[in-house]
Amino acid sequence: MSQPYVRAFLDQDSETFSYVLYDRPGGYAAIIDPVLDFNYHSGRTGTTTVRQLVDFVREQQLTLDWILETHAHADHLSAAPFVQQQLGGRIAIGEHIREVQGIFQRVFGLEKELLPDGSQFDHLFADGEQFAVGELSVRVMHVPGHTPADIAYLVNDKVVFVGDTLFMPDVGTARCDFPGGSARRLFDSVQQLLALPEHTDIYVCHDYPPQGREHECRTTVADQQQRNIHVHSGVEQADFVTMRNERDATLAVPRLILPSIQVNICAGQLPPADEQGRRYLRVPLDQL
Repeated sequence: MSQPYVRAFLDQDSETFSYVLYDRPGGYAAIIDPVLDFNYHSGRTGTTTVRQLVDFVREQQLTLDWILETHAHADHLSAAPFVQQQLGGRIAIGEHIREVQGIFQRVFGLEKELLPDGSQFDHLFADGEQFAVGELSVRVMHVPGHTPADIAYLVNDKVVFVGDTLFMPDVGTARCDFPGGSARRLFDSVQQLLALPEHTDIYVCHDYPPQGREHECRTTVADQQQRNIHVHSGVEQADFVTMRNERDATLAVPRLILPSIQVNICAGQLPPADEQGRRYLRVPLDQL
């Protein structure tokens, strides 16, 4: 199998990496975890960041097959609908998004507006499902823990996009204190990833570098096994769960969780406009 082509794009505001995955110049592509610019203070959205991905796809003369989400993000709004409008492609996520929709349907009072059946997405992936991006073969891995619906995308058995499950080795792992999260399940999910061949490249969704290090997006299974500060080889599940739960108890709620979740469980679609063309997000009080 050929080595996949990967181009990373960093959104500095949320420290999120989005990716263009493609089989060859002039071939077929997928965009993974695209970010919509959002200013919480003004309520303004923008597409400056995601246009870099769209422009790259056009420059490389790629046909976009898929717009892939690793999960319903809590730190940025998805730009999947904008990408689809510009380039086509199918918006997809893991099938356990239904569980996340059910949880947050109640948090945001969306019982009348939101069907928790995943129908907002073009496709829902099952664990182990395989699909193609041109000549690339992609296998879906269900890796819950951060949320119940996290998935990873393993490409040609050489490259894996892990979403928020793992970070760079000197940062560790994702939090598990959101509704439906579980440190025990996250540990099991990480073991799935670390059981891949040692040379497998891992691409992370976020990087929060320690002082003195620039943002990085790529590591390997071997590097994670040796150096991950939370789950290196030899760490027991019970010790990880204790560490993760204690650490999570000290973390602040993500700055954009309220706008992000209610948009992202709807495949990135903004709330419908009223008769004057105005859109409104909800801010539930005392729920999180």
